[in-house]
Amino acid sequence: MPHATDVKHELFNQVMVPHMNLLYGYAMYLTSDRDEANDLLQETFLKAFRFFEKFEQGTNAKAWLYRIMRNTYINEYRKVRRAPDLVEYDDQLSSYQMKQRDERSPGDVPGEIFEDEIAIAISSLPEKFKSVIVLRDVEDLPYEEIAEALEIPVGTVRSRLHRARAILFDKLKGYAKERGYRVGDRFAPQDLALAV
Repeated sequence: MPHATDVKHELFNQVMVPHMNLLYGYAMYLTSDRDEANDLLQETFLKAFRFFEKFEQGTNAKAWLYRIMRNTYINEYRKVRRAPDLVEYDDQLSSYQMKQRDERSPGDVPGEIFEDEIAIAISSLPEKFKSVIVLRDVEDLPYEEIAEALEIPVGTVRSRLHRARAILFDKLKGYAKERGYRVGDRFAPQDLALAV
């Protein structure tokens, strides 16, 4: 008869681990740094394993993991912003907890998917807009999964997505014009291809 821990490991590996690559992409956009993204991914999966008994089998594992990652990032980021100079030597803080956004250089921004200007524009969005745009337009999650992951109504997902795209349009319209795209002065639905 298999031990309960072995069953938990096997079930966790079947249900949660297949989402690791998607979560890494999201971690990159939250942290804008490979090492920090790896730390955040590891912390997310450690928490997911620790609280795996609370996960309802048959529900959306991906949304549950996204929620854990986002909450971990927000909680740790807020902790650092409240007391960035009070880090004790013995504290074992990960690098994403210690590095504040304004300390990051453009070279820290992930550029594997987009050119630097686009990656910088996405990275500069406020977290509530960045999460929605990354989950929808980069990770291609349906609105319902994003709402579940972020614990917000679907209507809020839609309005934040529209606002995020409008902000990106404003930030990137000069970039688009330099590359020969015909772009108006105001964001319009037909400009969505430019937004991401």
